[in-house]
Amino acid sequence: MTGEFQGWRRIFFGIRTRLIAWCAVLMAGSLGISVLAVRQVLSLRLQERSKNNLLQEIQEFRQLLQQSATVHSTETPGASRVIAGQESRLSLNSTGIKETAALFDTFLSRNIPDEGEFMLALLDGQLYKSSPAALPESLLPDSKYIKRWAKLNQPEKGELFTPNDTPHYWAEPVTIQGENRGVFVVIQSAAGDWEKVNETTAVMLLVTLAVSVIASAITWIAAGRVLAPLRSLTATAHSISESNVSQRIPVRGSDEIAELAITFNEMLDRLQAAFTSQRNFISDAGHELRTPITIIRGHLELLGDDPQERAETVALVLDELERMSRLVNDLLLLAKAERPDFLTLETVGVSAFTEEVYAKAKALGDRDWQLESQASGKIVADRQRLTQALMNLAQNAAQHTSAGDAIVLGSALTNGHVRFWVRDTGTGIAPEDRERIFQRFARAANSRRRSEGAGLGLAIVSAIAEAHGGRVELESQLGKGSTFTLAVPVKPPFDAVGSLD
Repeated sequence: MTGEFQGWRRIFFGIRTRLIAWCAVLMAGSLGISVLAVRQVLSLRLQERSKNNLLQEIQEFRQLLQQSATVHSTETPGASRVIAGQESRLSLNSTGIKETAALFDTFLSRNIPDEGEFMLALLDGQLYKSSPAALPESLLPDSKYIKRWAKLNQPEKGELFTPNDTPHYWAEPVTIQGENRGVFVVIQSAAGDWEKVNETTAVMLLVTLAVSVIASAITWIAAGRVLAPLRSLTATAHSISESNVSQRIPVRGSDEIAELAITFNEMLDRLQAAFTSQRNFISDAGHELRTPITIIRGHLELLGDDPQERAETVALVLDELERMSRLVNDLLLLAKAERPDFLTLETVGVSAFTEEVYAKAKALGDRDWQLESQASGKIVADRQRLTQALMNLAQNAAQHTSAGDAIVLGSALTNGHVRFWVRDTGTGIAPEDRERIFQRFARAANSRRRSEGAGLGLAIVSAIAEAHGGRVELESQLGKGSTFTLAVPVKPPFDAVGSLD
């Protein structure tokens, strides 16, 4: 049940689903804003066009009215001012009304209203003519708007409030011979245009929805391909254990996912090396500890009552216990080398330090000990750890030489590094063993096995050098001897393990 729940949770809350959700929200939001912006632009253009149409019709009417006034001013007073060819549907009893009716007839005959446009001619307080003839209910002769416009003495413009539309209007009174004879009204309705805008908006919304769905589906497929390496990484991580770290993620391309796969594979390489080293370490440590334990147990089981035999057995047991103690201490030292408090840094005079190590090394055996050179200057280092490393090199040289053989110590300052070396004239080390001997419990193939050694001395030297930010170098020839050089920087790097007193 838990696995099924996790599966559904991964589907609804996984990175792939969240990625698709964000893409869908962004697309829908951007497209929705675009649709609203287009609708707003169309709305503003409709309003502007409506106002321009009203203004155009009024200007044309005013122009005709001005022309008519000019013509009438040149005619003989009392003459007929009726424009030929026009017939009135009302009984015209005065000259002013006839002139106004003729003016309305002329203008309405010349102008064909656009879609949604209405032209009304109000004469003597009543609706005289309209174009087109069919009017909406709000503009019928007995409507409140007709009654209000019939009483106007000044131009007026505004909006009509109807159930289905809010058209704009412009009412222009007609004054002839100083008297108000009628009112010309232009009404511009955008109901038809708004229907087209709404239809266009609906189509755009449907297209937006369809595009969002299609884009989300494509993004879902693309995201699946992009995230495939992550799923492979997850599967590989689940399959990793201490006994199986051999699987790797296939690397395709050169993008961030490929870089992540490369980094993960490199981490697995380090883990595999660490696990291998750990297994070898446990195996070798167990073997090294098992030997003295077996020796001690065997001698104790055969221990008799003879005092001399007891004394010899006790001495042997103590010797083996001492060897086990040194082995355990060496293992603890190597484990501590990875801790931040492994080094205690101080300023060390190189020349005096070299003489000090030389004096201590001469007590390791009957050899021809020589001090070759001494570097001048000072370094920042851990005096005790450096002493331990050089004494291990000196003891290693003593173990692989015979009485009277030369062992040379020295130090020099080159390229910002102090180099301490121990050179012997022993058996030398084969080329295939030069890397391996710095590993834990490793010995050269031609070395003589000694009960004192556990194969940790050179590993300790390497750990101390690396802790100082340095390295151990080896030059050797079979039958001619070896030179071990400990190179450490004058000042250790900032990330070197330890602290400065």
